[in-house]
Amino acid sequence: MGASKAQMKEKIRAKDEVLGELHIALANDLIARIKSGEASPAELNAAIKFLADNNIEVNTAEGSPVDNLRALPVFNDEHDAEATTH
Repeated sequence: MGASKAQMKEKIRAKDEVLGELHIALANDLIARIKSGEASPAELNAAIKFLADNNIEVNTAEGSPVDNLRALPVFNDEHDAEATTH
């Protein structure tokens, strides 16, 4: 005999709760690593993907730290990056 509707709803609720906790823990861990300056490039990329996957966008004010990123050069490949460092 299968599970009742109430049991299925409870399982879904419990699963959503666990996923929510994981989501919050991951976000908090990424924030802590970034703020401490210990985040690796892979962790920074994970944070960027995490934000994009959750449809998080930022509207920047002129002169803000995020707006200042626009002034950085854009590298298309390793050759471009090496050319600017030599």
